[in-house]
Amino acid sequence: MQFARFLRFSPAMVVLLLFSLVLAACGGSAPATTVPTTAPAATQPTAAAPAAAEPTAAPAAEPATGGTLNGVTLPADAAPPEQQVYIVHYDNTADFTTIDFYESVYKRGGAITDVLSDPLVRLDKNFKVQPGAATEWSVDASGLVWTFKLDPNLIWNDDTPVTADDYVATLRYGADPKHAWDFTWFFQGVIKNWTEAVEGKVPVDQLGVSAVDAHTLAITTVSPAPYLPAMMLYSSPLQKKALEAHGGLYNSDPATSVSSGPFVLKEWRKGDRLIYEANPKYKGTNKPLIQKIINIGANVSSDFAAYQAGEIDFVAGANLSPADNELIAADPELSKESHSHYGDFRTDYLFFDNQNPPFNDLKVRQAFSHVIDRDAIIKSIIKPSQGIPAYSFLMPGFPDANSQGLKDIQNYDPVKAKQLLADAGFPDGKGFPKLTLWLRNEAPVRQAMAQAIAASIKQNLNIDVEVSNKENKTFNDAMNAKPPQIQFGMVSYGFDFLDPFNMLSVWLSGGRHNWSNTQFDDMVKKAASFTGDPAQRTKMFQDAEQLLVSDVGGVFIYHRTVSDIYKPYLKGTELEADTNGVAAMHWPGYSGFGNLIGSMYISKDVGNRQIP
Repeated sequence: MQFARFLRFSPAMVVLLLFSLVLAACGGSAPATTVPTTAPAATQPTAAAPAAAEPTAAPAAEPATGGTLNGVTLPADAAPPEQQVYIVHYDNTADFTTIDFYESVYKRGGAITDVLSDPLVRLDKNFKVQPGAATEWSVDASGLVWTFKLDPNLIWNDDTPVTADDYVATLRYGADPKHAWDFTWFFQGVIKNWTEAVEGKVPVDQLGVSAVDAHTLAITTVSPAPYLPAMMLYSSPLQKKALEAHGGLYNSDPATSVSSGPFVLKEWRKGDRLIYEANPKYKGTNKPLIQKIINIGANVSSDFAAYQAGEIDFVAGANLSPADNELIAADPELSKESHSHYGDFRTDYLFFDNQNPPFNDLKVRQAFSHVIDRDAIIKSIIKPSQGIPAYSFLMPGFPDANSQGLKDIQNYDPVKAKQLLADAGFPDGKGFPKLTLWLRNEAPVRQAMAQAIAASIKQNLNIDVEVSNKENKTFNDAMNAKPPQIQFGMVSYGFDFLDPFNMLSVWLSGGRHNWSNTQFDDMVKKAASFTGDPAQRTKMFQDAEQLLVSDVGGVFIYHRTVSDIYKPYLKGTELEADTNGVAAMHWPGYSGFGNLIGSMYISKDVGNRQIP
């Protein structure tokens, strides 16, 4: 498979990337104080994003030859306007309370989100940061004050201009302790006075965010943050006027909803359906070719059957069961509709209570790192289309990943593992306590993987391991407790922004896990704020990751790849091969965070399907 070939050879193909980013699809809990999400400089499987300090020009509009519809020109092979409808399922069992990022990240729902206003920047299929609501940006000589020039054409559909005040009000709302936003960790230690405002120590009007004029936004950081433009992927504003008049849930009702983005909210029947229509007043650079989005509430277990019946256009790989994937692989037509890609560069790994026996002993952690037969796990359980072996935290293709260079540190070597455990005082496992391996509400395939790991630990180290699949809340509360209440666990993490600082910050002292290495902390923080030679910054991050792997902060098992399935009548340049030859609906998918909205359309191949 082409994607597999890319992953295998990617270290030589990776291109230096500054300021790219990705979402909020992080692995569940916040990575402690660090700038959790933001896209800094780094090597990556996508072309280089514009240097943050340089003004960035808006991308040229995609040429098209078809008729004009709602301000856009459809391609010649596009279906008629009544068929420009994108139909998807969303999980109606999820705790879904809002469609706005700054109201709630973890409780926002619908399969399609963040389409009612433009963030300052967007991502293209190569994960390069592109202009969104900001036409250009720059940083001052101190490296602390960033200026974003807003597109003066943007308006809300109540005819109110979009101004810097909307962005200021939104960021202040995010930091307001009375709001208690569930994503406040994202800007901790990044935006000036953010942490202090969240803690109620300073009023939100002292936040390092201000309107220089109607179309100029200034953001001041605590320290130099070359990744800030990438972080601003998560900046889709609420309207200040509506926020003040109706509160943060004003977009939950079409009667009070207001949009400056590609779509407007047409209908929301809780648990049933959520419908967006193209915004005829949208003046931005991400004009949709699709004219209606229908989000249908359903249990995700029904997605593949609905897809086969022609009821929906797309199924996320995460919602396909192993049986579904086997059917797809065996069907010549369905297999053509399956598209493997990087997902959110997610890595599954084992972690320990590193501060207490027995895992405070490096030799014990090293022993565990050498009993995972990653190749066998991929071949027999995960399957090559769904993942690749992991010997480090950063997935091949992610900025500054050095997978090949670190491969021999945590390699499969049972003989070495037995000797290390004996050297730690537990020959043949004697005296070692029985363990419980905690999982976080994992799917059957990863439960099977955990059982295989437990069996290998028993076979090679003679240590008994019980696998326990916990509910999300139980697991997260125990993992985030201070001190943590999980002795031995398995979890995953996916990036929020495409910079090694985002991923590696998970391992900073006081963060998600209690592995603590002050040398690692210093290395990561220095690399994050380094504004010199990008190649030197890359080496700084790679040296830090080598320390993480060598000191066994975690045992890295596999990097997830994602195989979504979508109909062949979904077309557009953003769905075509990226610079690494991967043709797929890359993260963030059909969202205001990406350029796919301005590219994807329904082709004539759709025929005359029934629109629900």
